[in-house]
Amino acid sequence: MFHVLTTTYLKPLDVVEQTRPAHIAWLKEEVAAGRILLAGRQETPTGAVLITGDISAEEAQSIIDRDPYTLAGLVSVERVSFNGSFRAPSL
Repeated sequence: MFHVLTTTYLKPLDVVEQTRPAHIAWLKEEVAAGRILLAGRQETPTGAVLITGDISAEEAQSIIDRDPYTLAGLVSVERVSFNGSFRAPSL
C-alpha cells in the first residue's frame, strides 16, 4: 500500500522554520530507507506532501509520528492510502 501524506502547518512559517533542520535530517533518513519516495512543500507554503513507498498503514503512521514537525505540534497530517497497481518501471 502506498500513502500520500498531506501536512498543513498549524503555526506561522517562521515558527515552522525553527524545526526545519531537524525535519530535513529526518526526511533524508526516511528517503534513504525507502520509506518516503517523494516529498516537498506545497506551492503555497502552507504545508507539504509526502509520498511513501509500499508500506503498511502502521508504518505510514509511524512515519507521521516520528516527524519532528508532528512531535513539535506544528502540523496536522491527512493520510490517503492507495493500491499502487500501475506504476512506472523505475518505481
